[in-house]
Amino acid sequence: MTDTLAALIRTPDSAAPAIGAPGRDWLSYGGLAEQAARVATALHGAGVGRGDRVAIVLPNGPEMAVAFVTVAGVATTCPLNPAYTQDEFSFYLSDLKAKAIILTEGESGPAFAAAKAQGLAVIRLSVAPGTPAGHFSLAAETSAGRADTTAPSPEDVALILHTSGTTSRPKIVPLLQSNVAASARNVGASLALTPQDRCLNVMPLFHIHGLIAAVSASLAAGASVWCAPGFDALRFFGWMEEARPSWYTAVPTMHQTILARAPRNAATIANVPLRFLRSSSASLPGPVMEALAQTFNAPVIEGYGMTEAAHQMASNPLPPRAQKPGSVGVEAGPLVRIAHEVEDRLTDGTGEVVISGPNVTPGYEGNPDANAKSFFEAEGQRWFRTGDQGEFDAEGYLTLTGRLKEIINRGGEKVSPLEVDGVLSAHPAVAQVVTFALPHAKLGEEVAAAVVLKDGAEATDAEIRVFAAERLAAFKVPRKVVILAEIPKGATGKLQRIGLAGKLGLVEEA
Repeated sequence: MTDTLAALIRTPDSAAPAIGAPGRDWLSYGGLAEQAARVATALHGAGVGRGDRVAIVLPNGPEMAVAFVTVAGVATTCPLNPAYTQDEFSFYLSDLKAKAIILTEGESGPAFAAAKAQGLAVIRLSVAPGTPAGHFSLAAETSAGRADTTAPSPEDVALILHTSGTTSRPKIVPLLQSNVAASARNVGASLALTPQDRCLNVMPLFHIHGLIAAVSASLAAGASVWCAPGFDALRFFGWMEEARPSWYTAVPTMHQTILARAPRNAATIANVPLRFLRSSSASLPGPVMEALAQTFNAPVIEGYGMTEAAHQMASNPLPPRAQKPGSVGVEAGPLVRIAHEVEDRLTDGTGEVVISGPNVTPGYEGNPDANAKSFFEAEGQRWFRTGDQGEFDAEGYLTLTGRLKEIINRGGEKVSPLEVDGVLSAHPAVAQVVTFALPHAKLGEEVAAAVVLKDGAEATDAEIRVFAAERLAAFKVPRKVVILAEIPKGATGKLQRIGLAGKLGLVEEA
């Protein structure tokens, strides 16, 4: 069994397709191996090697996918969101202690300015016309010095990402080669991926979901991945026709947007049958899972992941086992248990979800306080606290009741925003919903919800509240429902609860 990403993606069929993209020829596994050799030569020539940290700032697409897997075979990859400002790039590049940065040829924007100001070696990526998807050349503008040219070991860091940092300074999450390899295998096993499978990737490739579930898991299985230039609901079904995927993976907001356009694309859905659809990175409302399964006539596999786990922790199983709406499935790789929310011990019933396994980060970098709060020893295992509250049913399916820091405390009564989301999502006029805490002078927090209506549908805030009151205990019913054209989202398409009241300009209620 292989424990580095580079070793994991070798396949005996060098002619098999590996990487695709709109309007491009396929890059074969043989071509991918040749690309990896060229990347190693270029990076070593630029003074970059084992243990060095390389920021990668590229648009979504096949070059980003191939850059990730090939650079990880030489050094430590640090993908960054191309939409960052110069100040943000300055922070992340400094925090990461990056030695070099990979930018597209001619890129002179905020990332380049921040890199030059910090004296990083700039390595340019160029694509020659007519080359297969993911085929590129690297050329260093300056040398970073000397490089360790030995191949990374399983205990070397393959990938560094930051936590989202919604309420505090983002934490550095180093993921070892063995962590990434284990997670790629876990995803492939839970989805029963084979060389005949093809993933249509619309997820951003500066985020753990796309890097591991779409790209790494596919390549580890000898399958293929077709890399879209990002998510675009207007182009999604055209991409399906061109790519001919057997599955795609996305966050719930993307699935909901795809659902809204599905009726006018019924011919494509029939013409390109999917083996399954996958959802992760945020809880998928039960009604949305059911609508997707009915629309695509395929099982919807909701997964549960986070950066510190190199993505996947639990997953709804494939048929013949059940896919339970509202549940994130059964443990799918690491051990998944429930712990006391304060005391360092495992428990039964509802509590904090904890995990232990070879895919879990060894710990946050340079943050002993966070590590002391997040890790503990019990029953012969080292456990990581996910920050999520949840419970298992009798069949071992895990249901999340919310992020502990997102649970709404209404005068001592605890409200799960996910439960309220699920109820409001069942309203026939509601396309998207996110329940959040509204500051309240007497209660501390009150329940509120932001809602986007389906195209052509009509509903008032009062009607939605009545709908909720018929299905929820009185203290869980949103006291305020805000109907919006669009709900603010993070860079990866996830709806953001924390701080939403402030973003929407809602004042504290008396």
